[in-house]
Parts: sequence; structure tokens; C-alpha cells
Amino acid sequence: MRPALKPGLLPVWRNRDTVQIGIDPRRAVALTGMRRAGALLRLLDGSRDRAQILAAARDLGISPETADRVITLLAAAGALHDFPAGTYRTMPPGARARLMPELATAGLAHGYGDGGAQVLARRQDARVRVEGMSRVGLCVATLLTDSGIGLVVSAEAGAAPGAGLGRRPDLVILADTHRRDRPDALMREQLPHLAAAASEAIGVVGPLVLPGRSACLRCLDLTRADRDPAWPMILAQLTDGGAEPPACDTVLAAAAAAQAAAQALAFIDRSTPAGTVINGTLELVLPDWQWRRRTWQPHDRCGCGRRSTS
Repeated sequence: MRPALKPGLLPVWRNRDTVQIGIDPRRAVALTGMRRAGALLRLLDGSRDRAQILAAARDLGISPETADRVITLLAAAGALHDFPAGTYRTMPPGARARLMPELATAGLAHGYGDGGAQVLARRQDARVRVEGMSRVGLCVATLLTDSGIGLVVSAEAGAAPGAGLGRRPDLVILADTHRRDRPDALMREQLPHLAAAASEAIGVVGPLVLPGRSACLRCLDLTRADRDPAWPMILAQLTDGGAEPPACDTVLAAAAAAQAAAQALAFIDRSTPAGTVINGTLELVLPDWQWRRRTWQPHDRCGCGRRSTS
């Protein structure tokens, strides 16, 4: 282990004897009795293994027992990670500098102790296809690329799912499209897909469709038709797009894209996807700018589980 203070947590002193790692109380941890061991914190930068830290601490007048105790307490509190020096060395300097905030955030948000190495590996191996060249779609593609996704391809809706990727995508994002031939094709090909749209001053992200395991877009259409018998006729008129210009300003497009990117990353970063947009949508209705979740269950007349395996 090469212990390092987790990036993103700033060490500050509460008094001459107590150091606090992190500012916000929801992340911070405080250690007392640190007056003579404060210099140890400067050694926790990932450049030394534990034995080297103890030796360097001895040179600073800090006993190995004290240094070892401090390291143990910081690790138990979740303030340390095992610095993945080998992983970082394989990254070009520019990419390493660009992705450090992503990895620091992942480490703090999810409590990972590997410096974000697992998240980095998953993201760099991921292939995401964004269909729909709307403001939302283009912004999602940019955010995912900047977040370290290995390959992001933007395309007009309707192109072959694997075009430009070299392999099946791990996730397809359908941006601002009401075409139902695309979701049907993705269901048949067993490809997870996430819908995201913004129009009429409303942003909607979701559902995240896991073929055969969660509500699909046809389930939503059937549920809407139960409530409004005219919905199928309305939907048929939307296949060529909505109103021009769309009522989607810059901030709404960015908000919807950021939410879509966040849900896509949650799906890619974890072995089990988060359930926020599984069987549900997140909806942002202006002018209150408050995201709210709406639940959508699989429709009993859809049979999407059967369709996805046919």
C-alpha cells in the first residue's frame, strides 16, 4: 500500500492539537493529539509505501508507533487511499491531469480506496453511443468524453448501433428522439439504453432500459395511452421531430445533459446500476428547476421481456 490522503480533502487545523481532513462535516474527519505528528501528513502523498513513511517519520522525530497509529486511524476513517502509481504512470500526463478531478470525486462519493483506479478502468473500457444531434445529445457526448469514457460516438438517430465503435456499445443514449423503431431494435439486440430529452421548457432523463429486466419506452407509451387514448396518434406525429425551435434554452439543455451523463456514469462505474432511472424518469419543469422522479412500471401488455429475447 502507498498511503495517500484522498485528493479533494484539504487538511486544516482546528486548533494546535487537532487536524481536520476535509472541510464539509459530511466528508471531514478530525484527529486530536497531532501537535507533534503534523509533519506526517506531508508524507502521505502516495510516493512511499508504509515502511518508507515510517522511516521518513522517524527522521522527522515522529516515532514509528505514532506514525503507524495515525495512518491506521486515517485509513479507518476513509481519508486515505492506496495510491495507484502503476495505473497513473500508464496515462499520458495531459489525460492524468484532466481525469484527476473525476477520480477524486469517485473516491469520495463512493468510498473507493483505490484512488479511482477501478472507476478509471471501467470508464476507459466503456463504449457509449449517443444518438441524436440535439443540444442535449451533443452536450452529453462532451461530458462523457471529459469524464474519461474510452470512446463516445455521436450520431444521427437511426444509424447502425455499433457504427463507429468497433464493438457493441455498453450503453446507447437516445437524445431528443420519439422514434420507437430505435428502442425496439435496441431491445432485440439486448443493448441497455437511456432516454434524455428537453423541450417545452421541460427536461426528462430516463428511463434507463435494461432489456428484459425493466420498463421499456413502449411500456411508457402504453401507460400514457391508458391515461390518454390519443397518445398513439400524437406519438405518430412526432417521428420527424418536435417544434422548431425547441423550447430548450442553454441552461436547460446543460442541466438535462448533466443529469443524463450522471446516470450514464452511475451505470458504467458500478457493477450493479443505480435504480434512480430504472423504472423511472427524472423530470425538470421550469421555472422551479427542481428535479422530481416519476415511477414507470413494466406494462402488462408490453411483453418487453419476451420481445427482448425473441
